[in-house]
Amino acid sequence: MTQRVNSQGQPIGNHIPDWKGCATIPHSTMRGRTCDVVPLHQDHCADLHAAFSKDTSGALWTYMPVGPFETVADYADWVARACQSRDPLFFAVIDKSTGQAVGVASYLRIQPESGVVEVGYITLSPQLQRTVMATEAMYLMMKRALGELGYRRYEWKCDALNAPSRKAAERLGFQYDGLFKQALVYKGRNRDTAWFSVLDQDWPRVKAGFEAWLDPANFDADGKQKSPLRTSLPDKNDPV
Repeated sequence: MTQRVNSQGQPIGNHIPDWKGCATIPHSTMRGRTCDVVPLHQDHCADLHAAFSKDTSGALWTYMPVGPFETVADYADWVARACQSRDPLFFAVIDKSTGQAVGVASYLRIQPESGVVEVGYITLSPQLQRTVMATEAMYLMMKRALGELGYRRYEWKCDALNAPSRKAAERLGFQYDGLFKQALVYKGRNRDTAWFSVLDQDWPRVKAGFEAWLDPANFDADGKQKSPLRTSLPDKNDPV
């Protein structure tokens, strides 16, 4: 592709005709087959604290900017503030089989004018981790931003030392963008931040991968997957 240049001969980015930005992210429910992703509410506090308390090691909170929360009251204080926030914009993940809240996630760094948004504060209780619900919740949030609202860039960032988060990002179709060294200080320690993204041009491929994996036909009678989630670009060594 030929690089565009301006009248001074300087290279410039590709023209985006008729760009008017995107709508802001609505604070409304996203419905799925196994879970719903709903606006976080104080009524979710007891369910969420009980679900998070099943992590008796405290490892759930190691890479989070908040927590752990010793009591329901402590957690309720945080939720009260989170419910008032519009960036981050917090949601609870509801297990449709029980009606209970089992996790939290948010949109943040919401930039409708540029079509950029990040997903973060992803806190999955032990009963939500490694489940179809967890994957479907991430799909629903990505679909709203990229599929429904036309955002151009959907971001995932994490502590570069958080190997499970990095692995999850890649599984969900995010491409590694690079490392921001000494990006943050949190909980009294340094954070080098790993950046990942899904672009609008990636969305059709990623969407197809999610939908094939989430199809009930992809699971046997015991609920085990038949084929793994395939959202990433093919490895150069993979057969075509």
